[in-house]
This record gives sequence, structure tokens and C-alpha cells, in this order.
Amino acid sequence: MSDAAQPSAAEVRAAAEAVKAALDRHLDAVERRSGQDDPAVYAAFDELAAAAEAYDELLYDTYDEVTPFEIPGNEALPAYTGPEEPSALSVLIRRDYTVAAPQRLLHQAQRIADLDPDAADDAAGSAADAAAVVGTSVHAALGVLFGEFEPDEIATRHKEFGLEEGDSTLWVAAADDPAEPGEWLSAPFDEADPQRVVCRFDVSAVFDEELGEDDLMEPLDNER
Repeated sequence: MSDAAQPSAAEVRAAAEAVKAALDRHLDAVERRSGQDDPAVYAAFDELAAAAEAYDELLYDTYDEVTPFEIPGNEALPAYTGPEEPSALSVLIRRDYTVAAPQRLLHQAQRIADLDPDAADDAAGSAADAAAVVGTSVHAALGVLFGEFEPDEIATRHKEFGLEEGDSTLWVAAADDPAEPGEWLSAPFDEADPQRVVCRFDVSAVFDEELGEDDLMEPLDNER
């Protein structure tokens, strides 16, 4: 930005006053909220976020300085357009992992194959080859692990299996009618519509970094 285009000190001061006013309106809306999803609170939140962003930009452009806080935006999900009373639901889950300890993973898969060679059929090609393959192939070991245990159990015991958790999210999406058996199995995630998400719950290390160790992190309900 050129010197001629830089905002004035008065503009920065005005933006700061706008943030103060937006803070007051947001607090007032929260104190008067009529329920968990009071639209007045959401509107005040959006106004505060916009005012804070404008102030932050002007402050940086004028003084090369930033604010010590960040208000999350609304880009995570669009407005809900699904039915008010859903007759069916789809629960979409994504959990990311890193193979942090390959040898531990291979050892656990080998133990499963030794106890039950049939559990490794899909990964190894045949029960006879299972014991020899899963202890040397991460690909085969993962197939054995996720074939033997439910995803929730793996999430609880991930360190035991040599995995490290990454981000995870769960979406509860409304549907007009239940799907027919086998209808979406060939492309299970293609019809995920963010505008039909009733609520979502996210877990990420980025929230811990933003909130600090002493803060409590609550699940995000149709994340603001």
C-alpha cells in the first residue's frame, strides 16, 4: 500500500470505537438471548467479527501492528436449508491419523494375525499368507487393524496401535427420506450437503493453540 493510500490515525481510532460498540452489542445480545440459537446473538457475533477484522487491517496498514485476538469466521458451513423436522439423518465422520510408530502397528497386526489368521484374509490374500505379510507391510497391517476393531475403539486406543491423532470432525446431516439399502455405498460422501448439516463437532490441535491449556473446548454446534 502506498503512503497516499494509507488510512489516517482518525480512521484507525474510528475502527477501534466501532469494535467497542460491537462488543457492547454482542454482550447485550448474549445477556438477553432467548435460547441456544438466538438469531440476535448470531447477528451480533457477525457484526463483532466484521468490526474486529476491519480494525485489525487498519491497525496493520497504519502502524504495522496486530491485535492479540482472533474471532473465527463463518466460512465453515453455509446457512442451514434442510427440513425443520428431519425424518432421516446421515452421520458423516472423518478422523485423520499419522502412522507415528510403524513397528508398533506391525507388531499389533502380527499379533492379531497370529491369533486369528482369518482376520487378515483381505489384507494378505489368504489366511495361510497372513501371518507372514501383515508383520512387514503397513498397508496390510492397517487393513487388519481396521478390519478387527471398530473406529471408536481405534480412536480410544490409537497410541497402542502406533497411530497419532490428527483433526477429526463429525457432521449430522438431515435427509428427507431414509436411503435405500446399498444406495450410496459406491460413493458414500458424494452427496454430503453442508447446507443440510444440523450440527457438527470438530476436534483439532489448532483449537488448543488458540484457547490455551487452561481453557475448555466445547464441541462446535453448526460452527460459527
